[in-house]
Amino acid sequence: MAQHHPVRVGLMGFGQTGRQIFELASRSDDIEIVAIADIGKREILHYLLCAEVNEPQRHRLEGNFLVNDRFRARLMEIDRPAEMPWDIFNVDVVIDSTGKYRDRNSMEGHLANGAQRVLLRTLPTDHIDRIVIPGINEGTAQADDRMVSAGSATTSALALLIDSLSSAFDIDCGAMTTIHAFTSDQALQDYAGSDFRRSRSAAKNIIPNSHEASLWLGRILPEFEGKILTSALNVPVQEGCLLDVNLVMNDSAVSAEDVNDAMRAAAVKLPGILDVVEDPIVSSDIIGNSHSLVFDTMGTIKAGSNTIKTLSWYENQGHAARLLDVVRLYSKLDRQQEAA
Repeated sequence: MAQHHPVRVGLMGFGQTGRQIFELASRSDDIEIVAIADIGKREILHYLLCAEVNEPQRHRLEGNFLVNDRFRARLMEIDRPAEMPWDIFNVDVVIDSTGKYRDRNSMEGHLANGAQRVLLRTLPTDHIDRIVIPGINEGTAQADDRMVSAGSATTSALALLIDSLSSAFDIDCGAMTTIHAFTSDQALQDYAGSDFRRSRSAAKNIIPNSHEASLWLGRILPEFEGKILTSALNVPVQEGCLLDVNLVMNDSAVSAEDVNDAMRAAAVKLPGILDVVEDPIVSSDIIGNSHSLVFDTMGTIKAGSNTIKTLSWYENQGHAARLLDVVRLYSKLDRQQEAA
C-alpha cells in the first residue's frame, strides 16, 4: 500500500477547539499541525494546552514552537487571516477555529496567503463552497472545494438526530433547544454588550439565546428547510451540552421505544460519530466524549398522539474530532484527483 505524507494543517486560533484539535492530531498518524496563529503569548498558550490534556508532559515549548513526539508547530502572534503567511509553512489546509472569521472575505485572505483550503469550525455568514457534516453528507464533497464549513457542534448534533430519525419515520416539523455550556464570548459578570440578555453574567444565570442552526439546516437536509425551529439556553456549566428536541411525527403509531430503536440502529451505522447511552448520565459524564451525538434513551417521551421528545448529549471534543475527519476526507479526494 502506498504511504501518504501526513496532512499539513495550519490553525487559526488556539482557543478550546484549537487546543482540542492539536491534542487529537498529536495522537494521530496522518495529520500534523505545522503552524498556529494566535495573539496569545506562547508561554500561556502552552500552559493552557497542558492544563487541559491528560498527559501534559507530551507537549513542550521550545522557543517559538509547540513540540510533541509527532510534530513541531510554529507559533505566530498574528490575529488576522490576511496577515498569516501560510505559504512558508506549505499547509494543505487551514482550520479557522477562532469563530470570528466566518465570511468569504476572511476565508479568501487565508487562500491568498498560501492555504490550499480553509475549513471553518463554525457556520459561515455567507455563501461558501460546502458545509460538510460527517455521517450525513460527506458524499457531496468535491476536491475543488476551497471554502468549507464543518457546521458547529450543535448543528451537527441536531442534523445527525434529524437525519437518523427521518430515515425511519415521516417527520412533519420540530423544535430544538440546546441547553448549552456558557461560551468564551459571554461576560462572567454583568457587563454591557450588544445584547440585553447576553450582557448578564454567564456564571450566575440561565440565559435564553437564539441559535442559527435553523438557518442552515436546509443546506444540510433540504427536506427540512423551514421545518425546525432552534434556540439555546446558555447555562452556568463549563462543558457538556444537552440537545432537547421535540418532533411531530405524521404517524401517530410511532412510540418512544420505536424512536429509541431507530437511534440504536443508527449508532451501529455511524460508529465513532453517533452513540446511544442507556444509563442515567448527566452533563459532566459527556466531557471528553468524541462522538458528535450521544442519544439518551431514558429521555425519550411521547406527548399526545404525534409528538416525541428526545434528549441527546454532546460536547466540543466531538466537533474537534469531526473537523479532523473533514480534513481527512478532503485529503483523500485530493489524492484521488491527483491519481486520475
